[in-house]
Amino acid sequence: MPPKKGKGKLTKAQKATQQQEDEERRLQEEGEAKLQVEKEEQERLEGERKKKVLEKLELKDQERREGELNELHHLLEENHTAVTTWKTDAEEKAKWDRYLHCDGSPDPAVQKDVNTYISLWREDPGVNITLVLKQCTLALKLAEELEGLIRDNTDPKEGLKYQEGFILLQELIHHKHLLTTDEILQTAGANIDTETGNMQTVVKDDNITLCLWANLKKNSRFKGLHFEEAGLGFELPKQLAVSDIAVRILHTRYDHLSTLARMADLRINTPLPRSLAGGEEVPAEIPEQGETKREGGAVEDIEAQQQQTVDEEVQSIQGHEGRKSAASVQSRKSSPQLPEGRGSRIETQMEALGAEGESTSPLGQRTVMDSSECVQAVDLLQYTPLGGVFYYNVFHLPPQAHQVNGWEIRQLLDKGLQVFPYPEEKSHSEETEAVTCPPVGVSVTLPDFVVFLETPQVARWDSAGKQWRMDGITEVSYEEAEAKISFQMDSFQAFVLMQETYANLPFLSWELRPLGQDSALFTVNGALIDLSITIQGDQCMLQSDQERGLSHLKGKWMSGPALQRAMLNAGINIFVNEYTDKYVSSCGKDPLTEHAAYEQMALFTSACAFSWSKWNAKCGAEHLLMQVCEHWGPDSVPKGSWSLYLLGAQRSQKLEITEQSEAFSPDLYPGGEFHSTFIHMLQDDMSPEGVARPRGSSCLFVDTVQSLLCATRPLMYS
Repeated sequence: MPPKKGKGKLTKAQKATQQQEDEERRLQEEGEAKLQVEKEEQERLEGERKKKVLEKLELKDQERREGELNELHHLLEENHTAVTTWKTDAEEKAKWDRYLHCDGSPDPAVQKDVNTYISLWREDPGVNITLVLKQCTLALKLAEELEGLIRDNTDPKEGLKYQEGFILLQELIHHKHLLTTDEILQTAGANIDTETGNMQTVVKDDNITLCLWANLKKNSRFKGLHFEEAGLGFELPKQLAVSDIAVRILHTRYDHLSTLARMADLRINTPLPRSLAGGEEVPAEIPEQGETKREGGAVEDIEAQQQQTVDEEVQSIQGHEGRKSAASVQSRKSSPQLPEGRGSRIETQMEALGAEGESTSPLGQRTVMDSSECVQAVDLLQYTPLGGVFYYNVFHLPPQAHQVNGWEIRQLLDKGLQVFPYPEEKSHSEETEAVTCPPVGVSVTLPDFVVFLETPQVARWDSAGKQWRMDGITEVSYEEAEAKISFQMDSFQAFVLMQETYANLPFLSWELRPLGQDSALFTVNGALIDLSITIQGDQCMLQSDQERGLSHLKGKWMSGPALQRAMLNAGINIFVNEYTDKYVSSCGKDPLTEHAAYEQMALFTSACAFSWSKWNAKCGAEHLLMQVCEHWGPDSVPKGSWSLYLLGAQRSQKLEITEQSEAFSPDLYPGGEFHSTFIHMLQDDMSPEGVARPRGSSCLFVDTVQSLLCATRPLMYS
C-alpha cells in the first residue's frame, strides 16, 4: 500500500509573502481607523464650529429682531392706513356721484327708498316686453348692489333688511317676466309662422333670452323645435303635441335660485371666496323667500309690516283649480286693455317654482318629504352653477282673440297664465291602468360667456326642498365640438349647468414677477387651464389662451374684487375659501405664517420675483419654501437666477440647496444669516437700488397684490 500524501508545506518565499500581506492589511486597517477617527474629529469640530456660528447668527438675529419687526409693522400699518383712507374717500365719492346721477334708481342702503321703488313698480300696469326688460335691467342692477351690501354687511339687523329687499326684488322680476309672457301668448294667433302654423318667437337683451312657442296647429307629428338664434331647443311627447299648450324657455344670465338654495341651507355667504385675512360671519337666521299667509309661513318681525302688504296682493298662477272666466268677452277698437286687477297680482318665485314641483312625479315629492330616502342634492360648495338659470315651463295657451267686424274679442281669465300639469295627475279610474308620460327633452348650446373645463353637469330645481338635484335627468348627451348638451327630464323644471368648483386646483406651479414700478404679473398653471393676471396699481386684467367664454373679460381692466367675481361667474376659479380643504389636497401650512408671507411678498413685488418650489411640500407644515430673485424689468426671469428661501414663524433664511438638488436639506446658505422677517432676509442679497425700489410702491398696488395672494393661497394649494 503506497504511503499517504501529506499536505504541502509553504516555502520560505510563500511564508514571507503571506507575512508581508498580513502586515500590509494591518497597516491599512490601522490607517483607516486613524482616518475614521480624524474624520469623526473633524466632523465634531465642524459641527461645533457650525453650532457656534449658528448660535452667533441666532444671537445676532435676536439682537436685531425687535428693530426688524417694528420696521415691518410700520410699513404694514402705513399701507393699511393709506388704503383704508382711500377706500373711505372712494365710498363717499361714490355715494355723492350716485346722488348727483338722478337716474331714478333708489339708494340700496335706504330701505324706505327700496320699498317705495318696489311698490311703484309692482303697481305699474305696463306689460310691453321692451319696457319691462328695461325696467328689469334697472332692478337687476339694484339687486346686485343689495347683494354687495349683504356681502359686506356686519350688522345682522341691517343685513336682514338688505336680504328682504333683495328677495322681494327677485320675486317681482320673476312676476314681471310672467306677465310679459302672458301678454305675448294672448296674441299668439296674430303672429303665426306660415311654415309651421304655430307661433314661435325669441326675445333677447343683455340679461335674458326668452323663447316662446304656442301650439296652435296641434300636429300629432310635431316632435320639437330648435330656436337657432338662441341655441335652445325642446322635444315634446305626442300627448303634449296635440294639447292646447305653450312652451317657454327663459334663460337668465343671473342665478337667483342658487341664492335661495344657500339661504335654505343657512349658508348665505357671498359666493366669493374669503381671503386668508378673514371674512364675514354667517347670519344666524335668514327668512324664507316670499312665504305667504296662504302657505302658512311665519315671517320675522322686522319684515312683518311690509310682508303683510305683499301677502294681500299675492295670487299664485296656480292658486285654484280650473280656469274661470272673469268676463266672457272684451270689445275694443284700438290697443288691448289690461284685465282688471292684473297689475296687482304678485306671485312669489317660490310659488311659481312650487307649481312646477306640484307637476313633478310623486316619487320626486316623496323623496323630499321622506327623510329616510336619500336625496341627491347638489353641494353648492363642491359644484358651481354657471351660465345662469334655464326656466323650462309649459303653460295652458291663453284664449286667443278673434276679429269680428274690426273689433277684437278676447276671453279674459281671472288668474292669468296657468301651468299645464305634466305629468298628468292620475284619477282613481286610471290608477289601475298603464298611463305613461314620456319624458320631455331639451337641448342647450353652452353660453358663450362661461368656460366649462370639464363636461357640464346638469341639475334641476327642487322647489319643495329649495335645492338643486342631479337625479331625474336622463339621456344626457354632450357634443364638445359643438358645445351643445341635450338631456331629458320627467317634467318641466328649471335647470342649470354646473361644474366642479375646484376643478382647476391644486396648482401645478405659479409665479409672481414685477413688470415695472407698481406693476406685476401673476401666473398660475392650474390643473386644467393656465392663466395670468396683470396687476397695475389697483387694477387687474385677465390673460389666457382660452378663446371661448372669456372674450368679455380678457384685456379689460377692473378692480381685484370685480375680476374675482367675473372669473368665478365665467367658470375660471383659482380662488379658495374656508371650505376648500374639504375638496382639494393641500400642503397643510400654518395659516398665520402663510399670511405673513403674503404681506411681505406684496411689499417687495416691485423689486423681486417669487415662484413655486417643489420643496415647499417637503419642508413641513411649520415652514414655507419658495424661489425668489431680485428682478425689475418686464422680461422673464433668467434661468439660474433663483434662490430658495425658507420661512418660519420666528425667522427666515436662504438655503444651500437649489430646485435641482436631489434631496431636501434645511442647511443655511454659506455666508447667509437669519432674519426675523422675510423682507430683511431678501435685502441681504439685493442691490441698493432694489432695496430702495419697494419704498416707492403704491399702497393700492401692495394691497391689490396681497389680496390676490390671500384669495388664491398659492403656497398652500400647489
